[in-house]
Amino acid sequence: MRACDLMKLRVSDVSHGSQIASRAMVMQQKTGRPVQFEITAMTREAVQAWIQKADLSPSDFLFTSLVTDSPHLSTRQYARIVHRWVEDAGCEPKPRLTLRS
Repeated sequence: MRACDLMKLRVSDVSHGSQIASRAMVMQQKTGRPVQFEITAMTREAVQAWIQKADLSPSDFLFTSLVTDSPHLSTRQYARIVHRWVEDAGCEPKPRLTLRS
């Protein structure tokens, strides 16, 4: 799943009532095609805990923005978070490419 699709997930995309689904399907932004994905038991527990802690309703974005004027986490914010995880895990992040003219 692409980051842009992940960031636009709503609570209702991954849940059925108060239960987190073991599988979900969303339309890919880039291709317009549906993509199905599995949600592991550990992830379901974490998502359920997050929904309760953040007091999210079914229509809310699952990954809320850190910026008040944006409804969901941006792909740039997501990339920063993942980059930090990679560094914290002691892995060396892939060097960023620089385009030359």
